[in-house]
Amino acid sequence: MLTDIHPKLPMRNPALTKAYYIEKLGFTELGDYGNYLMVRKEKVEIHFFEFKGLDPKENYGQIYIRTDAIDELYRELLNSNVAIHPNGPIGDKPWGQREFSLLDPDNNLLTFGQNQ
Repeated sequence: MLTDIHPKLPMRNPALTKAYYIEKLGFTELGDYGNYLMVRKEKVEIHFFEFKGLDPKENYGQIYIRTDAIDELYRELLNSNVAIHPNGPIGDKPWGQREFSLLDPDNNLLTFGQNQ
């Protein structure tokens, strides 16, 4: 019955969010409705809703994205000068995942992981 999941994250500035995900992370735009944005990269689709009053210091939005090429993705992002979360450099975790994390312009935490 269930086929997909498309997380929805808050954004303060749609243009800034769109630029970050498209120019920095390599997503493509699926739809831009001003206060609602949809982006996609390969099989991952993320939706964003405008939340002008969002305080990034109080934003706990987060998603976990699985990959089958974690080291390659990490290198690509570093080569594109994407900031990695200070507490989230690539590493092997006790729960059997190799992971790294980053924060988008609104402090949404994106964690990328691959089975070890």
